[in-house]
Amino acid sequence: PETTVSGMRRNMVACVALPTCPLAFAEAERYLPTLVERLESVLERCGLRDQDIVIRMTGCPNSCGRPSMAEIGFIGKAPGTYNMYLGGDFVGHRLNTLFAESVTEDQIISILTPIFGKYASEREKGEAFGDYVVRAGYVKPMTAGRLWWSLPNV
Repeated sequence: PETTVSGMRRNMVACVALPTCPLAFAEAERYLPTLVERLESVLERCGLRDQDIVIRMTGCPNSCGRPSMAEIGFIGKAPGTYNMYLGGDFVGHRLNTLFAESVTEDQIISILTPIFGKYASEREKGEAFGDYVVRAGYVKPMTAGRLWWSLPNV
């Protein structure tokens, strides 16, 4: 795999969002690299810099960047505010689950930092991040797409 960028940066996807899309409530394409940069410093401290983790972000619920398919997904609610979803699998066979509503950048970092730390020390050999957060009980697995818009199931 490419080694000049982090595993998270290799696997980030975002829709165009603001200012291009008139449906967007929040930034995505212009903002996700900034968020990933902050998360990379946490991943580096945890020894996870090269670990492939799928992160996706969209500026509205239309979800053009397919955040529901990510291990970590964000859907914009308002400028600088997102719903955070966890637990999709790396290859996209399992949807993620709503984990936290209306979070800001600092809250995202505060929430994910201890989870990354535990993932680094508790993961099983070859276990992807999305599989770990399900196994560790942070979220329950999303078993059917029709249930994705339900309330958080943690």
